[in-house]
Amino acid sequence: MEKLTICLLFLVSASLLGHVHSTQATEADIDAEVVIENEPDEPPVATYESPRPIAPVLLAENFDDKDQFEKTWVKSQAKKEDIDEDIAKYDGVWLIEEPKRNVEGANLGLVLKSKARHAAISTVLEKPFKFEDKPLVVQYEVIFQEGQECGGAYLKLLSLDFKHKDLNNFHDKTPYTIMFGPDKCGGDHKLHFIFRHKNPLNGSVEEKHAKKPNERLEDFFKDKQPHLYTLIVRPDNTFVIKVDGTIVNEGSLLDDFTPPVNPPLEIEDPNDKQPEDWDEREKIPDPTAVKPDDWDEDAPAQIIDESDVIPDGWLENEPATIPNPESVKPEDWDEEMDGEWEPPEVQNPKCVTAPGCGPYKKRLISNPKYKGKWLPPLINNPNYQGKWKPRLIHNPDYFNDENPFKMTPIYALGFELWSMSPDILFDNIIVADDEYVAEKWAEQTFEVRKRKIAKDAETWWGKMMKMMNYKPGWWAAYFVYCSIPISIYICFLISQARKEMKEPSKNQYEADTDDLIDSNKENVDDVDEEEPEETKEPIDEETTKKSSGKEELENSKIIESNKETSSSTEGPRRRKPNKE
Repeated sequence: MEKLTICLLFLVSASLLGHVHSTQATEADIDAEVVIENEPDEPPVATYESPRPIAPVLLAENFDDKDQFEKTWVKSQAKKEDIDEDIAKYDGVWLIEEPKRNVEGANLGLVLKSKARHAAISTVLEKPFKFEDKPLVVQYEVIFQEGQECGGAYLKLLSLDFKHKDLNNFHDKTPYTIMFGPDKCGGDHKLHFIFRHKNPLNGSVEEKHAKKPNERLEDFFKDKQPHLYTLIVRPDNTFVIKVDGTIVNEGSLLDDFTPPVNPPLEIEDPNDKQPEDWDEREKIPDPTAVKPDDWDEDAPAQIIDESDVIPDGWLENEPATIPNPESVKPEDWDEEMDGEWEPPEVQNPKCVTAPGCGPYKKRLISNPKYKGKWLPPLINNPNYQGKWKPRLIHNPDYFNDENPFKMTPIYALGFELWSMSPDILFDNIIVADDEYVAEKWAEQTFEVRKRKIAKDAETWWGKMMKMMNYKPGWWAAYFVYCSIPISIYICFLISQARKEMKEPSKNQYEADTDDLIDSNKENVDDVDEEEPEETKEPIDEETTKKSSGKEELENSKIIESNKETSSSTEGPRRRKPNKE
């Protein structure tokens, strides 16, 4: 028992030390361990190389060159309007750094470090994109490294507007043409695709929101894995949205947006009013119905039960409460100011055991003659004219834009965000006019990272990290917390085992005594078998009883009374009589 408990204690201690060590390890150490677990016969993992687009594009940014990033990206210095000065500034922190779970060495990304702050950053495209005869492809990676509580990770394609060309003043009111990307707050998970449509009649601009995707989006915000978001807008007025290369939403710019691009041809006349004699009632009371003569509207809903009798022992002459006889008028009581003093009421002690006290009131029952207020039955209204609606007139604001793809040209890309979760990483942004170029870019970036993560996940430690949601420190603390009562229990078992060794129990003595008796019996049997039958003499019954009594006397000092009884009933051993 003691050896078992000591082994258990040793195993628990070793586990605690291992988990404490994992708590102190950094994410880089964890990734290094995963790489070491590769089988020796597998080829080494290729060194990370910054991707390059296979053809000229509008923007290809991998954030691997910090010096280039400082030259091309602009952090906004603007302030939001109509809010408090303390929170109006765009003072969110942007840094270039490796992912927390870095599966590729030297792979950097743009990280929004701060939370609960407004943050904006942007860069100019290689050249403005005009929506003419080529598709627009926007693609980038997002990693919610700490999950997402509330906030967005969408990007904006800024409209070509000379009044808002200064990126230092990029803010929430800066005109944009397309907004695309994930957004979440509470249980509302979204994947935005919004484009701003210009009215061809009056030049006003209105946001058009794509229908919600059919796919579930929850895991993208909480699994802490990199996800690839792709938007394709084609000249035939169709669009496709992909996540990790899988289509999650698609449709038409004309039919699948709210509000629709084109207004209705006819609208309700705002000056039309409902006529006074218009009857919208489908049912009316029957004017020919007459109340029956026996209908009593004044009959009460409940009446007294005349069959009810007073219970035995009811004290009708005793009040339910009486003045407290032990109560004394306070010394500072002023009858002129406070009025005549009366002792407080307490329950009448005579009513404690009685069914009740005071005047008895019979119970109430439902009145079988009660019918309530009489109302005539309803019939179809012969004058019913239906639900009134204003007449339709031609919509003076009607237009028919058959090609909403021709949006306002774009010249820059930016992130204008607010988030309650820190460390949102953006990487491998590409804006192109060729879908094939974007696919090849994804093969150099996202697909490589995806395969590496899948490979690491096959290892024992990778599976454990996934089960722990990539927070080994929290699980180690939880393990230590749960191990405390187990350790206490093991110590208790060890102390009990030591106590048993010092003070053997009665059961142990009984076991030893039984072994001693059995061995004596075996010796006797052996002697009997070795002695020839001719020389053996009949064992005297009286002699056997004496020897058995001696054995019982010796055993009585050790064993309990029940053992004495069992040994005495056994009787002496007798030899078989000789046939001769």
